[in-house]
Amino acid sequence: MSKTIDNFLRYVKIDTCSDEESASIPSTMKQHNLASVLVEELTAMGASEITYDKEHCYVYASIPASNCCEQAPVIGFIAHMDTSPAVSGADVKPRLVEHYDGGDILLNDEENVVLKVEDFPEITKYVGQDLIVTDGTTLLGADDKGGIAEIMAMAEYFVTHPEEKHGKIRIGFTPDEEVGRGADYFDVKLFGADFAYTVDGGALGELEYENFNAAGAKLHVYGRNVHPGSAKGKMKNAILIAQEFQSLLPVFQNPMYTEKYEGFFHLDSINGSVEEVRADYIIRDHDKTLFEQKKEMFLNAAAFLNQKYGEGTIVVEMKDSYYNMKEVIAPHMHLINNAAEAMKELGIEPKVTPIRGGTDGARLSFMGLPCPNLCAGGENFHGKYEYTCVQSMEKITELLIKIAQKYA
Repeated sequence: MSKTIDNFLRYVKIDTCSDEESASIPSTMKQHNLASVLVEELTAMGASEITYDKEHCYVYASIPASNCCEQAPVIGFIAHMDTSPAVSGADVKPRLVEHYDGGDILLNDEENVVLKVEDFPEITKYVGQDLIVTDGTTLLGADDKGGIAEIMAMAEYFVTHPEEKHGKIRIGFTPDEEVGRGADYFDVKLFGADFAYTVDGGALGELEYENFNAAGAKLHVYGRNVHPGSAKGKMKNAILIAQEFQSLLPVFQNPMYTEKYEGFFHLDSINGSVEEVRADYIIRDHDKTLFEQKKEMFLNAAAFLNQKYGEGTIVVEMKDSYYNMKEVIAPHMHLINNAAEAMKELGIEPKVTPIRGGTDGARLSFMGLPCPNLCAGGENFHGKYEYTCVQSMEKITELLIKIAQKYA
């Protein structure tokens, strides 16, 4: 078994699920369990400048430049330690499916959980390769323990092969990316890289430097509950008003109907009663002008219903989350060109696509660290049907090595 896969199978068994409702930093203390393991392994392999921010759960380390490469640019590689709170990350039981034959994969016989080709047809591109799957009760954690495993394998390769030419390499592992706080306490100055890559993408070949502009909006709808037998002219049903609000948003600007550069309004959760309803939305668009228009449309819908039902019926809390890193990466397209060239040299077809989401790299780019995103090898993130490909992950480790050498 390769070092990359050995790392991965070890890391996914450590529960690091983050919690968007938590006010602590990190959002869950169990993320320190992985952070401390990584510090130990970096120390054991001989990495230098290891810093463990025990308050906020960030890990930084360096692989010193090889001889005669001390003046090369400092390149960074970053991955996040937490896993999505959407599905449990506790007691993960990864299973190796050797030489996948192209059919459905039974994940859990007892609960009849099956990874079906009909539902996930892209899996057939891995016929003949080895897959790592879940037991159907948890997520796998390839997002982003795949990236961590690959970075750690790359680091160990350079430490044990001093003859290989490379500039100084900086490594960063962050908490809470899945709840949008991964860059909150990232110390860009301490990190000290000229450029970096997050290793947080999906299938082999993905290379991304465009992402959504993103905002979150909390909708509070305040109604008036009256006995339905005498409610005429008195009741204000917050549930129905919330439904009416949703009906004012464009039907087809919804994640179910959008792809590529198309933005959306996404109703992420809703709960309440006649008296009061709370709904959480996310608003996304790659185009900054369209993004601002979407936010304005959202607020105008609230204003219309306040005029109809009375001021204060709807209260909106809206906050921008991150912005499209393209404007920061554009002056540094060598990051994309070198990564694409390295892929081609390794027989990987580059797939330069927009991210329909965000990464730590988006925020880090606006914090002064240009930081596009590389593939990590997994599929079906954030769910029990998540899987990753052994050969893809091993190839990505080679890719990180090749990219670092491009900057020597």
